Amino acid sequence: MWRLMPFLFLLYIVAYLDRINVSFAVLQMRGQLGLSERVIGRASGMFFIGYFFFQLPSNLLLDKFGVRRWIAGLMGVWGVISCLMIFVHGPVDFYFMRFLLGAAEAGFFPGIILYMKRWFPPRARARAVAWFMTANPIAGIVGSPISGALLGLHGARLAGWQWMFLIEGVPAIVLGVVVYRLLSESPEQAVWLGDEERAWLMKELANEQRSDSTASHGSIWKVIFSGRIWMLSAVYFAVSTTTYGLMLWLPSVIRELAGLSYFMTGIVAVIPFVVTTAAMVLAGMHSDRTGERRWHTAIAAFICALSLVCAAYAGSAVLVVGCLTLSLASAEAMVGPFWAMATSRMAGLSAAAGIAVINSLANLGGYFGPDIIGFFRSANAGFGRGFLAIAATVTISGLMALIVGRQKADQREVRKETLR
Repeated sequence: MWRLMPFLFLLYIVAYLDRINVSFAVLQMRGQLGLSERVIGRASGMFFIGYFFFQLPSNLLLDKFGVRRWIAGLMGVWGVISCLMIFVHGPVDFYFMRFLLGAAEAGFFPGIILYMKRWFPPRARARAVAWFMTANPIAGIVGSPISGALLGLHGARLAGWQWMFLIEGVPAIVLGVVVYRLLSESPEQAVWLGDEERAWLMKELANEQRSDSTASHGSIWKVIFSGRIWMLSAVYFAVSTTTYGLMLWLPSVIRELAGLSYFMTGIVAVIPFVVTTAAMVLAGMHSDRTGERRWHTAIAAFICALSLVCAAYAGSAVLVVGCLTLSLASAEAMVGPFWAMATSRMAGLSAAAGIAVINSLANLGGYFGPDIIGFFRSANAGFGRGFLAIAATVTISGLMALIVGRQKADQREVRKETLR
C-alpha cells in the first residue's frame, strides 16, 4: 500500500486532470471560438468515444508487453495530445483532439485496476481501489484553483485556456519517463519486498484463484458476451454518467448561479471534491471491513439519484452546489465496492479483458452525461432536466447492482452447501 499507492495516486491525478480541465477551458473557449452549449457537451463526451474503441485492445497489449512499458508510453502520448489542444480553432478540431486524448488514455485506468489485482488480496482490494480513485476528486481539489488561475494567463499570442492545456499536459510526459524507470511489474520483481513478505503475498494472491472455482478463465469472446459483464457495465455506466456530467458543467453552474470570477469559481469548485474524497475512502473501508459489496454500491446510487432530483428543483446557488456535492460524493462512493465485486470472479487474461470491457462500455456514460446536459441547455431548459435524466440512469444502476451482486451471493451459498 505505502510503496505503490502514492505513486499510482499521483499518476491518476495527472490523468484525471488532463481529462477534466476542459471544464474550465470552455469558460473562455465558449466565447473566443463561438462554441455552443451542445458542441461543448459533445466535445467533452468525444473523449469517451475514443476511450471506448481503444480500451480493450490497449488492455490486451498491456497484458502482453507489461504495465511498466505500456503505461509509460500511454502517458507520454496523452501528455503531448493535451499540449496540442492549444491548436483547437473550432468544433471539428475540438471533437478530434478530445477523441485522440480518449484513445491515448484508454488503457490507463483498466491497466492500473488489473495491476492492483496482481498486488492486493481480495480483503484489501476495495480499500486500495477507493484510495486510488480518490485521485478523481483530489484532481479537482488541486486542479480547480490552478486551472481557474491559469485562465488569467495571457501572452506569447496564447489565451489563458491555451496556457492551461500546455502547462497541465507536461506532467504526464515527465511521469511517463518515471514510470518506465521505477514501477515494479509484479511482486516477484519487487526488490523492496523481503523474502518472507514476497512469499506471504504470493500465497495470499494464489489462494484467491484456488478459492473460487468459478473464476473466469474462458476465451476473450466468452468474456465479451458474458451477461454478468454487461450487467456490471450497466452499473458502472451510471457512475461515469454522473461524475463526468457533473464535473464538466460544475464550473459553469457555479459561475452562472453565483457570478464569480474564474479564480473564485475554481475555489468554490473545490468543495464537492473534498466531500467526495472522504466519501470514497469511508465507503471503501466499510465495504472491506464488512465484506459486503452490492448494498454499498446500490445505496450510494440511490442517494445520488435523490440528490440530483433535489438539485433539479433547488432555488438557490448554495442549495444546488450542496445537492451536486452529495450527488458527486455518492456516485464516487460506489467505485471501491463496485470494483471489488466486479473483479472477484476474474482471473488470468480474462481479467484483463473483463475489466477493459466493463470500463469501456461503462465509460460511454462519460459521453452521455455531458451531452445530455448540453442538449437541454441548448434547448433553453437549464440544468434541471439534465440532472433528472442522470438521476433516472443512476437509479437503474442501483437496481442492477442488487441483481448482479445477488447472483454472486447465491453462487457462494451453493458452493457452501456443496462442500457440506
